[in-house]
Amino acid sequence: MASPRPRVEYLAGFCCPLGGLAAGKPRVLCHGAEIFLSTGSELVYVYDREGRLLIAVYKFPGQVWHLELLALRKVLYVLCARSGIYCLSLDQTTRSVSQDEDGGDDQDSEDGQVSEPPVPVIPVDPDSCVLPDTSLHAFTVLDDALITLALGPTQWKMQLFECPSPGEDPRPGGQIGEVELSTCIPPAESQGESAAPRFLPVLCCASPPGSRTPLGHSWSSGGVTLEGALFGLLFGADAALLESPVVLCGLPDGQLCCVIIKTLVTSTSAPGDPKALVKILHHLEEPVVFIGALRTEPLAEDVEDVHCDCLVALGHHGRTLAIKASWDEAGHLVPELREYSVPGPVLCAACDRSSRVYHSTSAGLRVVDLAQEGSPLDSTEHDGAPGSLPPLLYPDSLGVCSLATLCVSSSAPEGGAELLALSAKGRLMICHLDPHDEAPQPSRVTSAKAGQKIKQLLSGIGTVSERVSSLKKAVDQRDKALTCLNEVMNVSCALLSSREGPRPISCTISTAWSRLQLQDVLMATCLLENSSSFSLDRGWALCVQVLRSSRAFDLDSASSAVTYTIPVDQLGPGGRREVTLPLGPGEDGALDLPVTVSCALFYSLREVVGRALAPRDPFKDPPSAECTPVVLPEQDGVCLPLSEHTVDMLQGLRFPSLGVPHTEALGPAKDPIHTFLGNCRVPGSQPAGPESLRAKYLPPSVATIKVSAELLRAALGDSHAGVSLGCATLQWLLTENAAADIVKAQALSSVQGVAPDGTDVHLIIREVTVTDLCPAGPIQAMEIQVESSSLANMCRAHHAIVGRLQRLVVEQAARGSSPPDLRLQYLHQMQANHETLLREVQMLRDRLCTEDEASSCATAQRLLQVYRRLRSPSLLLL
Repeated sequence: MASPRPRVEYLAGFCCPLGGLAAGKPRVLCHGAEIFLSTGSELVYVYDREGRLLIAVYKFPGQVWHLELLALRKVLYVLCARSGIYCLSLDQTTRSVSQDEDGGDDQDSEDGQVSEPPVPVIPVDPDSCVLPDTSLHAFTVLDDALITLALGPTQWKMQLFECPSPGEDPRPGGQIGEVELSTCIPPAESQGESAAPRFLPVLCCASPPGSRTPLGHSWSSGGVTLEGALFGLLFGADAALLESPVVLCGLPDGQLCCVIIKTLVTSTSAPGDPKALVKILHHLEEPVVFIGALRTEPLAEDVEDVHCDCLVALGHHGRTLAIKASWDEAGHLVPELREYSVPGPVLCAACDRSSRVYHSTSAGLRVVDLAQEGSPLDSTEHDGAPGSLPPLLYPDSLGVCSLATLCVSSSAPEGGAELLALSAKGRLMICHLDPHDEAPQPSRVTSAKAGQKIKQLLSGIGTVSERVSSLKKAVDQRDKALTCLNEVMNVSCALLSSREGPRPISCTISTAWSRLQLQDVLMATCLLENSSSFSLDRGWALCVQVLRSSRAFDLDSASSAVTYTIPVDQLGPGGRREVTLPLGPGEDGALDLPVTVSCALFYSLREVVGRALAPRDPFKDPPSAECTPVVLPEQDGVCLPLSEHTVDMLQGLRFPSLGVPHTEALGPAKDPIHTFLGNCRVPGSQPAGPESLRAKYLPPSVATIKVSAELLRAALGDSHAGVSLGCATLQWLLTENAAADIVKAQALSSVQGVAPDGTDVHLIIREVTVTDLCPAGPIQAMEIQVESSSLANMCRAHHAIVGRLQRLVVEQAARGSSPPDLRLQYLHQMQANHETLLREVQMLRDRLCTEDEASSCATAQRLLQVYRRLRSPSLLLL
């Protein structure tokens, strides 16, 4: 395309803000020698082109958003922000010229710059407001109708008013039509009362060839006449048969729609569906800044009427839509729609009578030609059938500065164009484009240069493709991470909201003895069950913490907590996962009970979300391990507790005499020297060692607890029916031990087990009678006795029994059970005896620190006797 070289003629300059004029608000119109313009402020200027002088300046109560000129009626309609539409008579400008004729020669400076209005500013009379409406954002005028566009709370609303005849009052008549255009929420900035909207809607009237020409419209104000084929394809048979003008509307959200004027008029008497009145043509997905039409096909010599055969719409960011009537392969007339992309942002645009579209960006004025002509490489080659739109557009720069608004003057020479424009700096100018004065074209491109250019383009395409793939991968990672986080939130809410009752995800812990490498090992089995409707996918892990609580009393020992992390891979609804972990003995051969086993679900943010939180563009940021941002918290995940279980001595006992599987105690690995000496011992001789000596010379350690028989019967209920209360009590104590079923089957009330270190632990349940406690008579009770040659093991078993009884008493108290009447004097006596024993223990312990070895033996024996009495109190659990 040979672009004409423009010739710029500066007329005058007008005041503008420091940063220049904002796009979308300034307007410029031309009628004969008079130019009407607004810079987006509250002033409207009337400039005489021939006399090079300013005729009049009108001041409105707010910003001026739009101008429309009706030359036949000699009126100028002005849309004032948050006020409405004003009407000015063009005769006022003539009177202004006659009043200021004498001083008009010295009103412009040498360079045409106008710093202050050289004529008095005329305030607009409030009575000139012909349509007061604070919600109006755009309007256009036909010769007999006024079409407005108002912004409602959530919708755009088009209204149609009747215009008066020439010579009558310029105020419009009553409303004759109304329709809602869009159910979309308007942009946020357009809803405020104080801030002006950044983008305003665009209205354009399109007429069929046979309709009455809108007299009040010229090319500069947006009225166009379309060919009959294109008009019928775009707006339907109804509009073509009615020969009705159509209002095209471009909204700030990118929607391009149309309304048939005559159907809008009839809708007032018979309201119909707004969807039937409004037709959506396209969506640019960016604010529409221009709607126009042009002629792409050359006219025959005998044709005089010029009708446009192509509709054009431009978006703010450069997306361009062109629609034209074309023929398909079957010979049918179809609309041809093409989308292009031109450099943006587009500040303003205009179409001339030929096939050119002029649009201004921040870099300057550009032009594109929609006629089917060749590219700069070859002006003779083109693809597509004759009459079709070009596949690509090649914008050419005209070398003119950035413009805030422009229009095409009707006084252009044949084949040329004349643009009336207002620059971003506030300078009014005329751009003459003569097709005979063309800019020099580049020489024909050689095949070698074309090949090199193609290689560069292909290399650029490959680079862009790699970048797109990288960004797509980053987007996929973020989408996957968001999906995972949504599942984490669902699981967290399900677990945290079900603290009482069955949990949707649970973990049950059980213990059993097993043999690993000729050593007895107490194993814990954690059964994870997913009863929820959610799936535990990648990133979830089951954390099991084993804490030896006995070490908590040893201040010098290191932390004894061990945490196992087991990844959970695809545990769907209804799924189960079983994990077995060793509890002990440890490397020292000892198993310290009780052991607390805690289970929790852990979701690792670093593994799943870490890469998606800070995706890197390899084309912008070079790979570097040092610049990886730390965006995760220190915890790096979400922890959801599931359950906690305490493994005590009663669960760790083994009963070889009962024939329970895996209960034959091998014990910890022995010292090889002790094993050799034991094998060399003379048959029949007594074994030597601290264990045998303790068993031979020291009596077993004993502890007893008395529990009311009535309390046990109420707690055990019918679950242990058919056996004695002593057997039921023993079975209840060993519920979590593998020997519970054998105790019930053999109806045992006493049993001898083996502790983890190999020493014996004897449990005896007998029925006793407690007298002198209740005035009503003796109380039947069950005495639970623990015997062991190891004082530590006896204390561990005693602690486990006390813990179970404490929970039992609390549960029965919650049910409302009350103890019988007791003798308070007897209770006071037992309390006094107990306190006496405690004081004696303190005295004996102090004496052991000061006595010599000979006298301390008797003190130690007395101390053991007192401890034995303390472990067998006369108190009764009721």
